[in-house]
Amino acid sequence: MTQVILVDSLDNEIGFQDKMEAHIEGALHRAFSIFIFNSSGQMLLHRRALNKYHSGGQWTNACCSHPIPNKPIEDTLHERLQFEMGMNCELQFRFTFLYKAFVEPDLQEHELDHIYFGMTDQIPQPNPDEVAEWKYMSLDSIQNELNERPSIYTPWFKLLFPQILKNVQS
Repeated sequence: MTQVILVDSLDNEIGFQDKMEAHIEGALHRAFSIFIFNSSGQMLLHRRALNKYHSGGQWTNACCSHPIPNKPIEDTLHERLQFEMGMNCELQFRFTFLYKAFVEPDLQEHELDHIYFGMTDQIPQPNPDEVAEWKYMSLDSIQNELNERPSIYTPWFKLLFPQILKNVQS
């Protein structure tokens, strides 16, 4: 049973809960999202594997997951990036983002998301249980596609992308 870290809106830990229960109840919990860029300034996107318990087949950022209770978040970041995308690079914390979004009729993401950026030209070697396909895209192309075909992207990616643009430019 995978546990998530329950937090208040200021990111203070208030307990632990089973991951699925937290997503059914909409309990606020800590998460992280990794955004990878190449030396051309393009962002790495992946299409979630079709068998994922939510948002299968939708495009999103390089890696998203939940920190493991009683373990430094930095360790989990690198483990998940390696597990999902078969790659590793230096990651820098950029900001936190609180959001709530329905991802299935009976599941919701209510997360205080810790956002990390990385830069590498590594070629991903993705885990097929996690990733259906991947690509690098320019930020302008992503914005155009979000405007024209928003349904192909995960709910959290659509909410986060404007903040990502602001942070890339800073």
